[in-house]
This record gives sequence, structure tokens and C-alpha cells, in this order.
Amino acid sequence: MSPLSTNDLNRIFHKLDRNRDGFVSLDELKWLLERIGVQTSEDELQSLVGKNSLDMIDFMLFYDSVIKENLEEQRKTGDREEDEERLERELAQAFKVYDLNGDGFISSEELQSVLSGLGLWNEHCGRDCRSMIKVFDTNSDGLLDFEEFKNMMLVSNP
Repeated sequence: MSPLSTNDLNRIFHKLDRNRDGFVSLDELKWLLERIGVQTSEDELQSLVGKNSLDMIDFMLFYDSVIKENLEEQRKTGDREEDEERLERELAQAFKVYDLNGDGFISSEELQSVLSGLGLWNEHCGRDCRSMIKVFDTNSDGLLDFEEFKNMMLVSNP
């Protein structure tokens, strides 16, 4: 969601100003905030705004000081968290594809079997699969656990 333009804010203000007195009451402002997912009481709004109602200029200042900052913060943290959660889920699904026996590790044999099933394996891949695992096998057990697999996938696909 991008920040609202002055025209957008003007339209919103006039829609909120139901009695057409040129002011948006705290009740009307509270209704708007609830529609965008912000829960607050009229008392909280009163202490934040310092008035019982807002004219157009006050409404724009309120938007700039509170709403816009809230949306930007949500976008920064929300998108990042959502992206990280989505990536984690996708990597977990991919890991399960390679972990054929479900033991929580990927062996060079499992990697070779999956690549072969995808038509991506040839006789040289056996050595390459062991080498690939060795590069990312931080505990040197000859297997990739999920964290090592994640590191491999994230290095290969930044």
C-alpha cells in the first residue's frame, strides 16, 4: 500500500464528515481506524489528537504523523516477516523433497536420486553431489541438515 495523496485524503475526509460541518469527529475517526485494523478508544484518540474533532488540515497532519508512520512500519516489518516466513516454508518443502527417507538429513545418495528423477543426473554427478554436500556440510558429517540446506539454497539463490 502506498501513502495516500492529498486528493485521496480530501475524499476520505469528506466521506467521513457525514454531517458536512467541515470536521471529522473522534467517533468518525475511530470508525476509520477500526476499518484499517487499528483498535483504539475515543479517550486514546482524544489524548493523541488533543481535540474533539479535526478540520481538513488537522486530519492531514494526523495522517502524516500517525497513520503514515504506522503503515510504513507495518510494511517494513510485515513484509520482511512475511517474506522470511514464506521462504522458510518453501525451503522446508524443498528439503522434504530431497530427504527421501525422512530422517532429517540429505545424503549424497538422496540428492543423486532426486536429481536423477528430475533428469539432472549423469555419471559425474555422484562425485559432484558429494562435493556439493561437503561444501555446505558445516559439521562434516557427510549429510546436510535443514540449516545447512538453507545456507546452500540461499547462497545459490541470493
